Amino acid sequence: MRSVTVVRYVTPLREGGSMPAVVEADDLGLYVLKFRGAGQGVRALIAEIISGGVARAIGLPVPEIVLAILDPELARTEPDPEIQDLIRASGGLNVALDYLSGAVNFDPGVDEVTPDFAARLVWLDALVSNVDRSARNTNLLMWHRRPWLIDHGASLSFHHAWDGSVDDPGKPFAPIADHVLLARADALQQVDAPLAGLLTPAVLRSVVQAVPAAFLAEAGVTGEDYVNYFLARLTEPRPWLQEAIDARG
Repeated sequence: MRSVTVVRYVTPLREGGSMPAVVEADDLGLYVLKFRGAGQGVRALIAEIISGGVARAIGLPVPEIVLAILDPELARTEPDPEIQDLIRASGGLNVALDYLSGAVNFDPGVDEVTPDFAARLVWLDALVSNVDRSARNTNLLMWHRRPWLIDHGASLSFHHAWDGSVDDPGKPFAPIADHVLLARADALQQVDAPLAGLLTPAVLRSVVQAVPAAFLAEAGVTGEDYVNYFLARLTEPRPWLQEAIDARG
């Protein structure tokens, strides 16, 4: 992953629960910054990196994810006390996604996706336990007539009270019933084996290695803990997949 330094706070995105922001970095690019000092802390940033990396590994489009270095002194130029506090609490290393200029929110009543895309996305969100892809909040953008996945901070929901052990990795994921594309995902069984085959131990380790050691230390887990979790979750049979198939029925 590339690292950039934030040079300017542009505007908050208040529709996000953790109040991410559009910022400018020292490479002149615009990014959506996810703050380490926000409510869910460093584990939301770990989820952003890992789930985004898994999505890319199975061929789903995610904006570039970078590590973003934030100087807490930037708070001095912001009039909003809430934003000041967030910047000061997030000094140092954070996570940001490339800002897709001109993108619009996916409208499930208007925008079309292929059945293959729908199946792969439902499969991904069931795998990573993403609670935040409903019709109310799709976390999908249409950019250049193509759907893009954003905001995976609410995925890996299991790890907020996690010590790294793997007790029931195949556990079904009931919130998949509310997935915005579940009704269109009629090829879940067909995509299962090919997608699982892409997530080899080497690929998973490559994804997890992108997580800064400081994030893992702060969360009290190791990268290998995440690798072992996914390897166990991908072991057949996969009850979480059957949960999605049953929810469609």
